[in-house]
Amino acid sequence: MELHVTNSPFTQEQAELLNRLLPTLTEGQRVWLGGYLAAQSFAASSAPAAAPVAAAPAPSAVQAEVPALPVSREVTVLFGSQTGNCSGLAKKLSKKLGEQGFQVSLSSMGDFKTNGLKKIENLLILVSTHGEGEPPDNAISFHEFLHSKRAPRLEGLSYSVLSLGDTSYEFFCQTGKDFDKRLEELGGKRLTDRVDCDVDYDEPAGQWTEKVLQALQGASASAPVTASTAASGQSSLSAAESEYSRSNPFQAEVLENLNLNGRGSDRETRHLEISLEGSNLQYEPGDSIGIYPENHPRLVDELIEAMGWSASEQVSAPKSGEKLALREALLRHYEITVLTKPLVEQLAKLTSNEALAGLLGAGREQELRAYLNERDLLDLVQDFALKGVPAAEFVAVLRKLPARLYSIASSPKATPDEVHVTVRAVRYEARGRERYGVCSVHLAERAESGSALPVFVQQNPNFKLPDNPDAPIIMIGPGTGVAPFRAFLADREETGARGKSWLFYGDQHFATDFLYQLEWQRWLKDGVLTHMDVAFSRDTDQKVYVQHRMLEKSKELYQWLQEGASVYVCGDEKKMAHDVHAALAAILQQEGGLSAEAAADYLARLQQEKRYQRDVY
Repeated sequence: MELHVTNSPFTQEQAELLNRLLPTLTEGQRVWLGGYLAAQSFAASSAPAAAPVAAAPAPSAVQAEVPALPVSREVTVLFGSQTGNCSGLAKKLSKKLGEQGFQVSLSSMGDFKTNGLKKIENLLILVSTHGEGEPPDNAISFHEFLHSKRAPRLEGLSYSVLSLGDTSYEFFCQTGKDFDKRLEELGGKRLTDRVDCDVDYDEPAGQWTEKVLQALQGASASAPVTASTAASGQSSLSAAESEYSRSNPFQAEVLENLNLNGRGSDRETRHLEISLEGSNLQYEPGDSIGIYPENHPRLVDELIEAMGWSASEQVSAPKSGEKLALREALLRHYEITVLTKPLVEQLAKLTSNEALAGLLGAGREQELRAYLNERDLLDLVQDFALKGVPAAEFVAVLRKLPARLYSIASSPKATPDEVHVTVRAVRYEARGRERYGVCSVHLAERAESGSALPVFVQQNPNFKLPDNPDAPIIMIGPGTGVAPFRAFLADREETGARGKSWLFYGDQHFATDFLYQLEWQRWLKDGVLTHMDVAFSRDTDQKVYVQHRMLEKSKELYQWLQEGASVYVCGDEKKMAHDVHAALAAILQQEGGLSAEAAADYLARLQQEKRYQRDVY
């Protein structure tokens, strides 16, 4: 629509300028401009006006100087992330806010200066929950500060929380709940209600973003978010930066699939080399590869038989609603090995099964927890006689089969267009039936050379080599936890980094379970790897683990820390990571003469300085 001077309050020159500008604007830029003009009008009518701050420039081809916006359009985005999900979401959210004309301050919780908290007017928190209800590593210090007596009153704060978690864990989204509750206790007011996301978080995260944008636009006297803008906000959050992503995985060819364990080992550890050629997927050492697995065909067939269904019956795929055969849906699209409390609640309602409802009753929490941890969906339908529920109704309450993340064991500098992973097959027998790790057994048994796997790259900014290639590094990774350190050393070899390196590695038996032994020996010989200490727990009468080797070398390890070494830990979170942390604290006390409290502060400081990083699961 062209603007005419006769029907507008503009001069001829102004009208010509507007007619040249308006057709070039995107929808987001139009909304930004409307919000900006409304904010200026609001500021002009308010006395005294707040001190102006610089606005984020609109993404336009017209590079004009933009006047300052009122303080009410400032937004702080803080994220706490262990694997990178919240970090990625926070970056996309910040970009969206900037396009809407807000001045955005983006920071990880570990980098955030808490003395500025009281000055913040609008705070958006995106945080995952790690382990058994614990904050991720880069959120620990902020979580502790906020729950301490030093936390300030925050009556002037408006906030909202997006929490990521996994409903298969008892303390689902606990860290997000902690922040939400504590900010309210300190006097903050919610912009929008907290949203708790399961592993398939794209849709609820997009809805939260839309509501936050609407609330912020209203609070800053800006134009309302139009329907098209809200949709854009949702898609920008769930869309990846490149063509292939978590929501649009790349079909990658398997180049090699080898068993790393020797004959006679009771373990099977697969080394897979996967082609990324043609995908334009980029990664760095420390990142992870996401793989969408298939459920075991035997389990799928047994479930269909137990429920009395037909394998060819048509049901809807999750999210898309596409019609496909039941067997195909259960094989590739639905989670059937992990039980969660929300699933049991939904099935209890669907079936009106009194025994199942009773398991959810008050006083039976420990019994429910044990049941969920030790059984799968086939156990549930057999134990509670759920046969007869129509397949379409049953699968509608199942959650989408999530991707599994594996630490990348290669460097793109050493093996361009390839990604390597190290995966231990999980198999065991329970209640008269063989059980399988969904992805690990899929990779071990059915990912032959030449087959394809749906993959994506999961960036992990919290597990990265030091910027200084001369800085020493200490790597602690028993079992498959050694995978990212293979990537670290391959990368350092290619770049010619001169920093010292020390690897602590452990497994069960030297003869059969020494993963990548020849590569470590070559790197030791060439000087890429400076020291290596190993612990094979079943080769001695008394079990010896990596933390024991660390304590044996406490004096030298302490000296490395004093020289500025960065410490990396990868592997089991429940036991190993805690034991390694305790060993580090003991070394600081023994060699540095620190008290227990001072040692804890030392390690916390290392984490804040990104010199103590963990990739644990």
